Amino acid sequence: MEAEAAKRLLAAACPSMDADTLEYALGYFEPGAGNDLSTAGLREFLGPLLEDSTNNITSAQAKALCEKLAREIGSEDSEGNGSSDARRLDQSVNIASNADAHGVSNASTTLAALGMGTGAKSVDLAHLQSKNGPQSSTVDQKKLRKAEMKLASKREERGAKGDLYEIPVWNPNVKPAMIVNQMKSSSSATSASKDIRIENFDIHFAGKKILTNADLSMTYGRRYGLVGKNGIGKSTLLRAIAHGELQLPSHIRILHVEQEIAGGDTEAIQSVLQADLEREALLADEKALNATLARTSISPEEATAAAEKLKNVYLKLEEIESDKAESRASLILNGLGFSPAQQKAATKTFSGGWRMRLALARALFCRPDLLLADEVTNYLDFPAVVWLENYFQNWSATLLVVSHDRSFLDAVTTDIFHLHNGVLDYYKGNFTSYISARAERRKNQIREYEAQLQYRQHLQAFIDRWRYNANRAAQAQSKIKILEKLPELIAPPKDDMDGLGEGESKDLYFRFPEPEKLSPPILQMDEVTFAYPGTTRTILSSISFDLQMDSKIAIVGPNGAGKSTMIYLLTGQHTPTTGICHRHGRLRLGLFSQHHVDQIDLAVSSVQFLTAKFPGKTEEEYRRVLGRFGLTGTTALQPIGTLSGGQKSRVVFAAMSLTNPHVLILDEPTNHLDMDSIDALALALREFKGGVAVISHDERFLDAVCNDVWICADGKLKSFSGAIGDGDGAVKQYKKSLLKSLDL
Repeated sequence: MEAEAAKRLLAAACPSMDADTLEYALGYFEPGAGNDLSTAGLREFLGPLLEDSTNNITSAQAKALCEKLAREIGSEDSEGNGSSDARRLDQSVNIASNADAHGVSNASTTLAALGMGTGAKSVDLAHLQSKNGPQSSTVDQKKLRKAEMKLASKREERGAKGDLYEIPVWNPNVKPAMIVNQMKSSSSATSASKDIRIENFDIHFAGKKILTNADLSMTYGRRYGLVGKNGIGKSTLLRAIAHGELQLPSHIRILHVEQEIAGGDTEAIQSVLQADLEREALLADEKALNATLARTSISPEEATAAAEKLKNVYLKLEEIESDKAESRASLILNGLGFSPAQQKAATKTFSGGWRMRLALARALFCRPDLLLADEVTNYLDFPAVVWLENYFQNWSATLLVVSHDRSFLDAVTTDIFHLHNGVLDYYKGNFTSYISARAERRKNQIREYEAQLQYRQHLQAFIDRWRYNANRAAQAQSKIKILEKLPELIAPPKDDMDGLGEGESKDLYFRFPEPEKLSPPILQMDEVTFAYPGTTRTILSSISFDLQMDSKIAIVGPNGAGKSTMIYLLTGQHTPTTGICHRHGRLRLGLFSQHHVDQIDLAVSSVQFLTAKFPGKTEEEYRRVLGRFGLTGTTALQPIGTLSGGQKSRVVFAAMSLTNPHVLILDEPTNHLDMDSIDALALALREFKGGVAVISHDERFLDAVCNDVWICADGKLKSFSGAIGDGDGAVKQYKKSLLKSLDL
């Protein structure tokens, strides 16, 4: 009816209007189009068409024509000039009282009370506020039910995987479940091959998707690095391989360096030797056969058989170079920092970090076909890291290592696996090669996505322009069909490694507050000597050290040289045996150590931890501080025990920032942090207006933060400035000097 009235009036008022324009204008009045048919709506749409120079219609004439057309099709009341259907209610209606048990308003009950919800005049609530007044619903009920069923299945699927906003419960006595679905595994065409290929497998851990439809291929003799953000599932993948959740050929020997060894009375070097089970079994056979031959009652036949077996045992021992085993074990222990006296000490006398070194030494000594190493550099000092890099470069078997130390990955790896968004991507080359290759792959993905998006926008623009044109309607319909058949366009997921090595900004941003200025001296040590009471060993001898508000100092050296003791002296936890340790009277120190993470109450949330430690602020203020260190959303409300190691470190950094320190003293702050967090921490320390002293084995991090390097060794502390014009940072030059000193 509306279209007929519009056609009649337009034909009478604009006889010169061309057919295409008229067809386009009449499309506005098609039933179900949902367009505004009021005077204002018609003026907005028809005005430019009517005032076209070919129609000879003025603005006033166009306005009059729109008003007449609005009256003809019965939409004038929307402008306030027509009759109204408003009526006085018999009683007041309380919409809130019509809510269901969940607090949702019952639309049908309310409409029924208004006299609009029953019979043939049922009204769609979504149209109640339209300019055209209440209309009958035009929703296709079949399509609506189908869409609702699809949404319900999606909600059910999300519920099975866990709510993103659900706060997990921490229970140290319950180990989260790991679910692995593996379709196929093979090593190679020949059964004796030590190459590994696992195809089409899924891993879920604690209800979280780690990998979906993933493939993993490793060639024997190559060294692979596994990179990704904290909590993405790198350690879970290694455990799935080591514990047999992912099935590998039975002839491949696998060792996973994950847990420290149990302490006992066994000497350290004997503990390493005992890790070679084949050698231990052969030595046991040798001992038993020699005891048999030493018996006086043995028969000639038994003696001959025992002698033959003993000969075979000796041949096998010679084949595995058993006579060189002890010297090889001693070499490995020495490289990892064990002195000759420590190699003879019982394993129960070592701390957890040193027992982890023993576990690594046992794995290196055994030479498995596949070595899985998870953040092994966290427990090593700088010289030990340099030695391990050199040792791995000559590793003849397969290596899969997880590390966030880029210089270590550059020195060790030949290939990189990148775990992100449930996908495992492979790149050939070391970490630096991976960075450039990943950036190029990312650019290609974005370029392809933008090209597809531009193509779809071009189709849509053609459809919007010509769908009501009689001459082009067929082409528009063809474009619509093409657009409908195109697969869903999904933007490339955000890459957690974006910007690495390119100086780009990150979403993660750490920040320490700017402290007030203090007049020097701030923190000084003058000819300090220290020995623990009741002992004769001098840990530090005649140490002099001066830290100012603008100092950025790196302290490097072997374990046991006195670096931690020096920190205790600077913070006042130890008193010098001789000498003076001076601290400014108003100095506030921020101290980070690995022990701080261990002393956090794991049962409380990050917000509760800060509230107990620094009372007097609102929850929003605590969450704002945590947000500065990447703990946003529900992460700040989770029990700390459910957080990853890197996230726990961020909680400690947030607590340090609340003390508003003048000086930051950091002992291995990069342990457990992912690469984004390490970059964010380096930037925060560079921008910090106070003094910084850092103990770390991360060469790149130290060179990014510090402008002064001090070496703590042999009870002394001396400055290392490096060669001017060398092109490398002072820490990298120190690392090169360590490599030259290694006799390998």
